[in-house]
Formats: sequence, C-alpha cells, structure tokens
Amino acid sequence: MSNQEQEPLTVTALTKYLKLKFDVDTNLQKVLLLGEISNFKRHSRGHFYFTLKDEKAQISAVMFAGATKGVKFEPTNGMQVVATGNISLYEPSGSYSIHVTKIVEDGVGNLYVAFNQLKEKLSALGLFSDAHKKPLPKMPKAVAIITSSTGAAIRDIVTTLKRRSPNVAIYLYPALVQGEAAAVDIARKIQQVNNEARVDAIIIGRGGGSIEDLWAFNEEVVALAISQSKLPIISAVGHETDFTIADFVADVRAPTPTAAASMVAPSVVDVLTYLHQLKARLNQGLKTQVNLKETQLKNLTNHYMLKNPRMLFENRMNRLSQLEKRLEMVINEQLMQKKQQQQQLEASLNERMQNNLVVAKTNYTVMLTKLEMLNPLAVLKKGYSVVTDQTGLAIADVNSLAVGKEVLTTLAKGSFLAQVTKIEKK
Repeated sequence: MSNQEQEPLTVTALTKYLKLKFDVDTNLQKVLLLGEISNFKRHSRGHFYFTLKDEKAQISAVMFAGATKGVKFEPTNGMQVVATGNISLYEPSGSYSIHVTKIVEDGVGNLYVAFNQLKEKLSALGLFSDAHKKPLPKMPKAVAIITSSTGAAIRDIVTTLKRRSPNVAIYLYPALVQGEAAAVDIARKIQQVNNEARVDAIIIGRGGGSIEDLWAFNEEVVALAISQSKLPIISAVGHETDFTIADFVADVRAPTPTAAASMVAPSVVDVLTYLHQLKARLNQGLKTQVNLKETQLKNLTNHYMLKNPRMLFENRMNRLSQLEKRLEMVINEQLMQKKQQQQQLEASLNERMQNNLVVAKTNYTVMLTKLEMLNPLAVLKKGYSVVTDQTGLAIADVNSLAVGKEVLTTLAKGSFLAQVTKIEKK
C-alpha cells in the first residue's frame, strides 16, 4: 500500500511559514555580523542600503535614518565593519536581510563586540542596578580625583571646583588612563581612596579619545572596583556621546569632566542664593507670627473684662462658686449611691443569715431525731431492760450465766439486783 500523497504548499504559505520562523527565533533578533560593505547607497531620506559580504556569502542590509544618526564615520565600499541588527524575511521576494541598528569599523569592531559582551555579563550580575547606586553628598568637604595628572580633565575639574566650591578640598590620585596597565592602576587607586577614607566622593575619568584610548574604562577590573567602592563615584570619561562600562557601573555618569565637577559639589552662589531664600522665608514666617500675636493681644486688651478688673474678679468668683456647688452635688450623689449600695448589701446579708439559720435549725432537728432514735434509754422506755454482771459487762448470752449468780438488771427507771435460779437455753 502506497503512502498518502502530501498536498503541495503554495509559495505564499511557505514564505509566511519561513518568515514566522525568522521572527520568533531569538538567535536572529540580535546578531553581530562581520563583513565588507559593497553596493553602498545613501537614500535622500537618510537611509543606508548596502551589502555585507565575505569570501563565500553575502546578505542585503538596510539601516534606517533614525539609526544612521549614530554612525560616526562615512561608510564606503570595501570597508570592513561589524553590524548589529536583526534578520528579517521580505515576503514578496522571499529574500532575507539584516536590519542594522548599529555599525562600527572593524578593528574597532572587535572592541565593540567585547564591550557588548562585558556589558551583558555585568548587567546580568546586577552591577548596573539602581538599587546599588549611592547618593552623592549634598555638601562634601573633600573630593578625590582619579585621572592623569597632566591631562585636560584634571585642569577642567580643578578649575570648575575652585570656582564653584572653593571650600571643598581636592585630592588628586594620579593614574594611568590609557594603555595596557591603565585599568589595573585605576582600580588600585579606587581601592586606595576607599582605604584612606579622607574624602566624601570620587571622580574618575579622562578627556575624549577613540574607543581604544578610552578602553581602560571598559575593563572588568575597573567595573568591579567601582561596584565595591563604599564612596560614591562619578564617572566622567570622554565627551557627552562617549559611553563606557564605568559609566554604567558608577553611581552617577557625567557627560564631561567639567560636568562631574559641577555635580559633585554645589556652587557657592547657589548655596548663598538658597540661604537667602531660606532667610527670606524665615523672616516672612516670623513676621506673620508676630502680626498674629499682636492681633490676638489687641483683641484681648479690647475685651470689656480687661477694662473692668472688678467684673473679671466677680466672674471668676461666680465661676468658682458654681464649680463648688457642682462638686458638692456630685459628692452628695456619690454618697447617696454608696448609702443605697450599703443598705442593699445589709438587706441581702440579713436575708442570707435568716436563710442560713432556718437551714441550721432544720438540720439540728433532724440530727436530734436521729440521735434520739439511737439512745438506748429510749429502748428501755418501751419495757426492755439491760442485764449486766457485777463488773458492769452486758450479758447477751445465757452461757455466760450460772445458777446462783447475781446480775444487775437496769430498767428505764431504776435497777435491781437479781439471782439466777434457773437457766433456759433456746
């Protein structure tokens, strides 16, 4: 028996199926492609259209105008680049392409890949979380600056700080900011500042440059040193458009070294302005309170009672008399209540005593009756007698008698001595 024949798919159905696969595959949502630019075209609206190729394959690429604004170089045919984007299928032609969101030159591209990998790693560890950000001190007494002692950054920071906040002490910790040993040196200086604990905040940074020049601030050792710092750190690396790993880990990111100096300490002018505002608000508040108290005092002095002290005294005496009467009334009411309670208690006690007396008399009578019934004299009154020997021992058995023996017979009234003349045994 032959297998059931499979129904054919339409081209449209197959293309839709493949597009769905492209759209849901997370591996195709963000890819980094290394390749050579060819067939580059710049659209009048700002879009880039080009092909990325290597020795054995190629792929169409498009970069829309919103993304092209971030490209810092002029793409040309034959240029090696690293493009970041997502893979998409175009249904009408059945062709796939990459929608590029970022593009950098190769050489820089390897660093860019390393940058993104470290960024994702540290983000997963929570080093960029706002929960770990420490607030800057509002009025620092001393600030540490970790940068090159000969660069433009230190001049900009010191100049700005002295102009804005001349009372803030500045401690320079010279560090390498470029080259292979720079990252370790920067991390060591951050630890040193924390150990010495003589400042309130730290500024780390340098002036602008290429990605290679700024790379020391993209190293993991620097990121870890920043995250472990007990002192708040401002990162001020490069220009406003430059972003480094240090910027993401630091408590505050400043677009420039000059901006970092402005952030770390308030301007004397701003502080004085704020103090003047507080002084004005305090004066206004005091003036309002004084006016209010004056009005209240004026109202009191205009009161008729203050104008007539005798009337005020008489009113106070009348009030005192009323209070005394109310107090006496309350006391009398409480005494009356206590007296009624006492009477009720006495009546209740008497009633209980009478009841207890009746019960006791009844019990006494019953007990007396029982006792009377047990009295041997009561039996004798019925005609019975008690026979005892001369020692007073009661005789209940004739076997203990003998003819001629004398016995004492006791009746209800009196007793007599008798002599046994005959014994009968039953």
